[in-house]
Amino acid sequence: MEDKKSATSKCWLALCAAWLVALVSTLSALFIGEVMGQTPCVLCWFQRIFMFPLALILGLAAWRNDMSIWKYGLPLAVTGWLIAAYHTLLYFGVIPEPIKPCTATGPSCSGDGMMLWSFVPIPLLALVSFSLICALLWVSRERTKS
Repeated sequence: MEDKKSATSKCWLALCAAWLVALVSTLSALFIGEVMGQTPCVLCWFQRIFMFPLALILGLAAWRNDMSIWKYGLPLAVTGWLIAAYHTLLYFGVIPEPIKPCTATGPSCSGDGMMLWSFVPIPLLALVSFSLICALLWVSRERTKS
């Protein structure tokens, strides 16, 4: 009985950690856009579409102790991860110029505006955030299976 309780506790901690990553990412995106005045590019908008709901549903799941949230949260996080991975590859020049989704009228997907503190690429931060959320939800999933 104690082992099941310990597994549930670890699952809840993984869920709370995933929520904290999503919450910090959401608040950071809002800070960069609203306080720093940096307009998000097209790919940043799509990443936000998948990150913002994670901050809400993971928080609600942790509060309600809903360990089945990985069924809903993981597809959102994986889709966001795919977009962030594409954006990161685009930023570092792995994907050629003609495939860029950002137009000349909006902010660049790979310009100097995609840097935070002059050395951290924002697309890489999004990729790390989605990676952490995916890993934590996967740990949560594995713990609920036993």
